[in-house]
Amino acid sequence: MQIDWDLRFLDLAKHVSGWSKDPSTQVGAVIADADNRIVSLGYNGLPRGVEDSHERLNDRDLKLKLIVHGEINAMAFADRSIRGCTLYTYPFMPCSNCAGQVIQRGIVRVVSYKNNNERWATHFVLTEKIFAEAGVQLDLLEKQ
Repeated sequence: MQIDWDLRFLDLAKHVSGWSKDPSTQVGAVIADADNRIVSLGYNGLPRGVEDSHERLNDRDLKLKLIVHGEINAMAFADRSIRGCTLYTYPFMPCSNCAGQVIQRGIVRVVSYKNNNERWATHFVLTEKIFAEAGVQLDLLEKQ
């Protein structure tokens, strides 16, 4: 049953989010193919080789300019095509910037939890809109 796989991959995305050093929002992402095989994982953090000092991570304006989102890292680290795959994100759906990359890379479905994070509300509205326009299925589950 697909819902069982969805919950497993969301649990894995939650686990992966814990690898992030971001003190305010830890994001995890899992990409799986149509056969429920893991293609890639990612979490939000500073680019490889860039010092993730306490000062940078706690300066919100600077951090937001430097950080690579978990979805982008998962797509970047995939060592094969992700066209036709499903992206699982925790704790919430991709921002509108990441959503554009999801569309461009050919991901056909995104699964996450419903989340009313005020900081990201404008992004979430745009994400839903562009996913609908591009034909990317967005499934938002209730947190259990």
